[in-house]
Amino acid sequence: MPGRLIASTPLSPSSLTVRPLDGAGPPIRIFFFGGARAVTGSMHVLEVAGKRILLECGLFQGRRREAEERNRYFPFDPRGIDAMILSHAHIDHSGNIPSLVAQGFQGPIFATHATRDLCAIMLRDSGRIHERDAEWYNRKVRRRGEPELQPLYTEAEAIDSLHHFVGIDYGAPLSLGPSLRLELRDAGHVLGSAIVVLDCDTGRRTRLCFTGDLGRRSMPLLRDPSPVEDVNILIMESTYGDREHPAVSSMRTSLADVVNRTVARGGKILIPAFALERAQTVVYLLHRLLEGGAIPPIPIYVDSPMTADITAVFKLHPEHFDAEARAFWESSDPFGFRTLRYVADVEESKALNYLEGPAIIISASGMCEAGRIVHHLRNNIEDERNTVLIVGFQARNTLGRQLVEHRPEVRIFGIDVPVEAEVVDVGAFSSHADAVELVDFAKSCRRTVEHVFLVHGEEPQAQSLAAKLRSAGIEPVTVPQAGAFHDFQPGDVADRRASA
Repeated sequence: MPGRLIASTPLSPSSLTVRPLDGAGPPIRIFFFGGARAVTGSMHVLEVAGKRILLECGLFQGRRREAEERNRYFPFDPRGIDAMILSHAHIDHSGNIPSLVAQGFQGPIFATHATRDLCAIMLRDSGRIHERDAEWYNRKVRRRGEPELQPLYTEAEAIDSLHHFVGIDYGAPLSLGPSLRLELRDAGHVLGSAIVVLDCDTGRRTRLCFTGDLGRRSMPLLRDPSPVEDVNILIMESTYGDREHPAVSSMRTSLADVVNRTVARGGKILIPAFALERAQTVVYLLHRLLEGGAIPPIPIYVDSPMTADITAVFKLHPEHFDAEARAFWESSDPFGFRTLRYVADVEESKALNYLEGPAIIISASGMCEAGRIVHHLRNNIEDERNTVLIVGFQARNTLGRQLVEHRPEVRIFGIDVPVEAEVVDVGAFSSHADAVELVDFAKSCRRTVEHVFLVHGEEPQAQSLAAKLRSAGIEPVTVPQAGAFHDFQPGDVADRRASA
């Protein structure tokens, strides 16, 4: 018989801290604490084989008061977690690790070597941001005599947390105990991203697969997601569970068209890009287009110190590149060429405001909410010759979303600014699998899968994907609420072979 779902219960904050691991409970219990019916703050706890395993420890990003509460106080005792597994370095998956360690977690954090190297940059930067935010807030409340705010964590605490990281290779099984084995597979999402595979011996073998953020097939630069066989419990992301992306093959053509059209007008191309993966993909494609003569040799500026640091990590890990990028690497630096310049100095960044003639400026943040890109937008979106090229997801209520929605006017630094520049949204650049690719991944597990849980997606997207999976003959499918736990009793694996 297939696996049996014993319970689906809302969780009180103390539930995990009081139940002893005495072997008397169900073989597998999964707690969904963050990234459930949401795309931020990914955090789940797995109780199995006498261990408590934390999957992800992401930073919740939202309204200040809610974010402060959820990030500062864990719904479990960090000292009771035996180990953590991190799928990749994005802050919504890794960003609260320093708090976890500061509050008593003492175990290992398993991740790929590239993810550890990226976290060394990104967590330190996050710590500096929290310190600056607290300093700014405290200057305001100090004048009013109100209580001051401690930073969520500091740069020093971020550095301390790195001691817990244990880097492992893709496909190298690692024992977490006599009844539990971990293996990471390539997720194809960002450099070092991993699909988590846990083999549990709870009387009979059970394989749990957590996709993390699943990448797309045939994307430039990185390899395709790896298949996972014989999965019994599948925890899968659902970010784009309700839509299909434009074909990957359209990326280069769309990018070349935007560049050439803007150059013909004598304008500049502004590209808000996430410092991890998106910026490197854009630089790599621009290099290939230049090499092939598809675009003219105009100046290209990467105006983001963090992007430069992260790009250096990419150069340390060419083993993660796909065959085309690795072949290119043998003859040329994918992220360095004659017309490209990485801008670190603030004064040099300001000087870009006075550029004459066509140029490309790639800058963070990817949603236009902070960083140097905001200054470039303020100085350039009133010029109809220019183009803002959007290459990533834009969350609600962000400046990037307002541009994608073609608002005639946007507010920047407290001033309403008319948008005269062309705004182009190229959806093909998304590094998340779309609905078709997510269903295909789940279908590859259909013969053995006993339960699917959909996480890391807003509720409409997750429910849409759940309906698609059920239509494909994959069930049961659960979209768990935040704060719910599920008890799972593995059974004999049902033969779910679908007709051709």
